[in-house]
Amino acid sequence: MTVRHVDVVIVGAGLSGIGAAYRLQTRRPGTSFLVLEARDALGGTWDLFRYPGVRSDSDMFTLGYPFRPWTGERSIADGAGVLDYIRRTAVDAGLDRHIRLHHRVVRASWSSAHARWTVEAEVGPQRQPASWSCRFLYLCSGYFSYTGGHEIDLPGRETFRGRVVHPQDWPEDLDHADRRIAVIGSGATAITLVPALAERAAHVTMVQRSPTYVVAQPTRDRMVAALRAVLPAAAVHRAARVKNVAVTTLAYHLMRRWPARAAALLRAGVARELAGALPLDPHFRPRYDPWDERLCLSADGDFFRAIRQRRASVVTGDVAALVPDGLRMASGETVPADIVVTATGLRMVALGEIALDVDGTPVDPGRTLMYKGMMLSGVPNLAWCVGYANASWTLRADLTSQYVCRLLAHLDRRGLAWAAPHVDGRAEAVRPLVGLTSGYVRRAAASLPKQGERPPWRVRRNYPSDLVALRYGRIKDGAMRFGVRGTPVRPRSGEESLV
Repeated sequence: MTVRHVDVVIVGAGLSGIGAAYRLQTRRPGTSFLVLEARDALGGTWDLFRYPGVRSDSDMFTLGYPFRPWTGERSIADGAGVLDYIRRTAVDAGLDRHIRLHHRVVRASWSSAHARWTVEAEVGPQRQPASWSCRFLYLCSGYFSYTGGHEIDLPGRETFRGRVVHPQDWPEDLDHADRRIAVIGSGATAITLVPALAERAAHVTMVQRSPTYVVAQPTRDRMVAALRAVLPAAAVHRAARVKNVAVTTLAYHLMRRWPARAAALLRAGVARELAGALPLDPHFRPRYDPWDERLCLSADGDFFRAIRQRRASVVTGDVAALVPDGLRMASGETVPADIVVTATGLRMVALGEIALDVDGTPVDPGRTLMYKGMMLSGVPNLAWCVGYANASWTLRADLTSQYVCRLLAHLDRRGLAWAAPHVDGRAEAVRPLVGLTSGYVRRAAASLPKQGERPPWRVRRNYPSDLVALRYGRIKDGAMRFGVRGTPVRPRSGEESLV
């Protein structure tokens, strides 16, 4: 089997992967690269999710790229709008010629003798083997599994006369008009689905075990509308981006500093939106502080409007079982349903579920520390693009791509072949990678890389701080080790211990 060589292999042709390819092409024009995408089209998450109402949870001035202005009327875009934005970016920049579709990367092996990764992929439905070698491996496939979401145990499925569907695998032939629908879950997907389904359904009931914080947000930005009358698109995009970064960063830190006050303000906002249609207790009084889990966005208050108009309702409690005509709650209440949607979360995975080894030794992601929120301790010339959980994903994704370009430039200037973060001899206190208590995070915590208590092992949640550190901070910082071809990537005695 022929092994072809490029300087950089990017895994994933979604929002992160296209952004990474653009940064490599513009900042390192002499660097050869390839984008390997498992699916049959580029777009990543935005090509995968096709459920009714799918949209962005962040404004497009921060979710979008800083180098490509968002010109849509709505700052909160629907899924089709985001997908079109990604695809147009790829085509207009000529990045599509670097993309190989139907290429699922399954394994990557580092050889210190050659200072290269060998990347193995399965091509097409027949899973034909293909291989590439590269200097640097950049994983841009996010941290959710594309093979299926999290499913809960629902006793009685065989007795239910309707259909049970998961949002990640939404059937194209599902007609929900005039049907009674039960949506199990209270996260971002459920808050999006309920009003979209309610437009045509007989009734939609959101069935939640416990409530979450929901915020109504306008989809149109009045400042942007005013600026577009006098400024070019690029200037408007920059201004909106700066404003939205400042607002969201400040709001997040204020909520974490004064959680009780923040919770009271959020509940007051919900009460205004509900206008008495449902009581706050028990449906809208979460048992956790704001940003222990992600806040959910209701675009233009559509979720609350559906409730006010009696097209949707909320039931809070534990589901006991499916019954022929719906759901039976632990309380004994029955929720009538012809369709049950299990919006019960996604399945979080590390490194795109790719098997890695360094000089023949398998890499266990759960036993590594994240360096600067992107590289893994003891693993050379590899970055994993992970965005923010408390802000737009792309903000951090783009900073990561810029840092990768800086790191490659440093290696070239110094005549070096590889760079690998290494933990020093001191025991490093560890914390979960994603600082949320959501179910999907807790379920995956053991298998994900960890973060430490101090830089560069601590993962920040602050874009302005990250911008300074990743764009201008030192590459040679004491934690990063460098080597030439033939130098083995192995820790000194006592290193790489996480606890």
